[in-house]
Amino acid sequence: MLIRSIASFALGICFSMAVHAQQPVPKRPGGGPGRGMGNMIQPLEETGFQPIFNGKTLDGWDGDPAFWRIESGVIAGETTTDKQPKQNTFLIWRGGRPANFELRLEYRLTGFNSGIQYRSIELPDIKWAMKGYQADIDGEQRFTGQIYEERGRGFLALRGQFNYIAEGKKPGLVGSLGDPDQLKALIKDADWNLVHIIARGNTLIQTWNGHVMSMLIDDDTPNRKMDGLLGIQLHRGPAMKIEVRNIRIKNL
Repeated sequence: MLIRSIASFALGICFSMAVHAQQPVPKRPGGGPGRGMGNMIQPLEETGFQPIFNGKTLDGWDGDPAFWRIESGVIAGETTTDKQPKQNTFLIWRGGRPANFELRLEYRLTGFNSGIQYRSIELPDIKWAMKGYQADIDGEQRFTGQIYEERGRGFLALRGQFNYIAEGKKPGLVGSLGDPDQLKALIKDADWNLVHIIARGNTLIQTWNGHVMSMLIDDDTPNRKMDGLLGIQLHRGPAMKIEVRNIRIKNL
């Protein structure tokens, strides 16, 4: 019952956010311009965040220098047809292992596939390889916004899903956060997108450009991670380029 109550409460919040963000706001009877219900609750101010990328160097970050560089003040990772990593490779932040946090950043993807790792581990036998939760990104926007687990349980919450995982079970759908295609329309192709990841206890929330894309309550204790490394993915395969800027974090 407790899990159902938490899930229902969280779903109500996220569903309200998604609907409110995407639907016209009704006005009160007799209300004129500026008097609609949309003014009742304002967006949260961004406070308490600390930058973890200085815009000049890769200080604090660790990755294969053959693929990662600073370009025009942003982190740039790039593969070509003739220059590929042996497997998916990552630029790893070495500044800590965040547990409960909010992470905000902007990215621009040109080409194939990328992602933002969090609460992850580095594989001991493969340098710059990671396992853990991922805010997925791809150039065709098939997977962008979903919660994926790299080298783990795979698809945990697709775009538009609020899911729950019980111990030893597969993900189950609690409810919808919106139509996946309508959410897809909010993602910018080959342009800058704002990602906001919230990890608090066993609950994960991912937003793109101010809209909730996916949410997960993970009670699969043996397989979940409650803290871990952050990273940016370069995916082996077709040529791609990922650019990231304005990376900041707030510990909760």
